[in-house]
Amino acid sequence: MPGAVLIGAGPGIGRSVARRFAREGLPVALVSRTGGALGLDGVRAYQADSADETALRAALDAVVGQLGTPDVVVYNAAIIRPDSPGDATVRAHLDAWAVNVVGALIAAAHVAPAMARRGTGTFIITGGMPEPKAEYVSLSLGKSGVRTLVALLDQEYGPSGVHVATVTVAGPVAPGTDFDPDDIAEHYWALHTQPRARWDHEILHSGLSAADQ
Repeated sequence: MPGAVLIGAGPGIGRSVARRFAREGLPVALVSRTGGALGLDGVRAYQADSADETALRAALDAVVGQLGTPDVVVYNAAIIRPDSPGDATVRAHLDAWAVNVVGALIAAAHVAPAMARRGTGTFIITGGMPEPKAEYVSLSLGKSGVRTLVALLDQEYGPSGVHVATVTVAGPVAPGTDFDPDDIAEHYWALHTQPRARWDHEILHSGLSAADQ
């Protein structure tokens, strides 16, 4: 039975999204640098660095071999670090871009064509930085790239039934706050279950209630 694949599965958003989809009865596969299961029962865990194209493609092939073409893929990998315009080296920027943007592109290129042939599927990227910040240059550039990538993937695969979207998280994720990962995880499920006629391509989690926005 096809299910949900989370790439960049860590103890924050990744674990919460995994639990949210598992609660609906979907098999869940986690792809991370450590290959850990995050203490979750019943999930399948695979090891791959999202910046390593060969390893990432191999992990996705293993997932598909065991579960079939996924119903939903969530790309949640990111390098989050402070760096000012004068701080980062070329190597540091390339390393951040490889994880924040290129890994998502490789994952989509690997799984979305099969989703398109099937006529259904969801590909969600965790976004952030709705406004660029000079103290987070590489992350601001990467999350801007994510928005463009979502638009490009939608142009390519959307007409064939693949819902491509981003959940933009506008603050630091922590349990018990306005950016509780369990609350954020609800957006991923909402995107996955949206009727095609009402597809959103970005949901912003601002930490504000609807009445305050």
